[in-house]
Amino acid sequence: MSISYSWVAESLDFDKDYDASVFETTIRVVGGLLSAYDLSGDKVFLEKAKDITDRLLPAWETTSGIPYNRINLAHGRAHNPGWTNGDSILADSGTEQLEFIALSQRTGDPKYQQKAENVITQLQKIYPSDGLLPIYINPHSGTASYSTITFGAMGDSFYEYLLKVWIQGNKTEHVKHYRQMWETSMEGLISLTKKTTPSNYHYICEKNGGSLSDKMDELACFAPGMLALGASGYGPEKSEQIMNLAKELARTCYNFYQTTPTKLAGENYFFHAGQDMSVGTSWNILRPETVESLMYLWRLTGNKTYQDWGWDIFQAFEKNSRIESGYVGLRDVNTGEKDNMMQSFFLAETFKYLYLLFSPPSVISFDEWVFNTEAHPLRIVPIHDNKGIGTPARPFGPFGRKQGKPE
Repeated sequence: MSISYSWVAESLDFDKDYDASVFETTIRVVGGLLSAYDLSGDKVFLEKAKDITDRLLPAWETTSGIPYNRINLAHGRAHNPGWTNGDSILADSGTEQLEFIALSQRTGDPKYQQKAENVITQLQKIYPSDGLLPIYINPHSGTASYSTITFGAMGDSFYEYLLKVWIQGNKTEHVKHYRQMWETSMEGLISLTKKTTPSNYHYICEKNGGSLSDKMDELACFAPGMLALGASGYGPEKSEQIMNLAKELARTCYNFYQTTPTKLAGENYFFHAGQDMSVGTSWNILRPETVESLMYLWRLTGNKTYQDWGWDIFQAFEKNSRIESGYVGLRDVNTGEKDNMMQSFFLAETFKYLYLLFSPPSVISFDEWVFNTEAHPLRIVPIHDNKGIGTPARPFGPFGRKQGKPE
């Protein structure tokens, strides 16, 4: 029996008097357990995923069905953090759908899917014509609060999941509204896109009321990969436009890295008249978004330039972040001063995407798998009824083989 399997089976206990992030717990813990189940076929991972998700469910007990974003795992008390003034966060509320639908598919219990999909139903009621929602949503009324619109922090993965649920759902009529919402939002993204002179860097602005802010988070560098993944769902002319935008944004994100002395990107960048870009917040915490997009673009275009760019980024991590016990971020990408922390997503996402960037496309094929926002692959399964609950087309395991408990 493997150490990891043994620990999950015998020691992993979620009955903790602890206020957890619903979003982070879903994408990291639920997503990770479901992925382990899909890759191994061992039901202990599915049972643990069900246990933790059942503890999260009270967060959805709001007037609108928009969930609170924090919950006590032992007592089920849900609330929002004080700094949001009682509002829920868009990305936090719109980034459970893949995992909850997958859990319903694998257990046959529709309650998880119903909770998560009701959020999308509520957001459809207030969906603006440009598809761009503010980052704060009132969980009681279900209406948007006046706040920033961004493809960076607190907005990003909502848009990602609109596309990926459509893919997870086999692109069928049942999930058509996800694709329609995503396409509407991509028109909004295009409206936020500007380019610099003289280097012609394309970037995605943030929107505050009626004005645009020339600021882009490294977090928003997931967007080139998302656009590339969704491009094929359009007609030929639009598909080419979307793919070209993905390529241009990826070039900008790569240069977030290349324009600093350490060749590692800052947390965000500002664009000014007559300038290409300048680092805003100058730390680097080993984020994955740029290499994620490079992986998608390499797989979908076959252009090895994206592998070259990924190798440059990997070498910069090796030079600046590697220490005897692992990897650490930088307090300042200009000076190279190190911090003392390796974020969990560095192994879960950044290194995983780098590995896949240099692996054959058949490894976790896009035809059979969809990645959640924490880079955990979930197997795409067929849909057999109008509720969207499906069963696997073949036994779980990375190559379709039935796999038993590790020895």
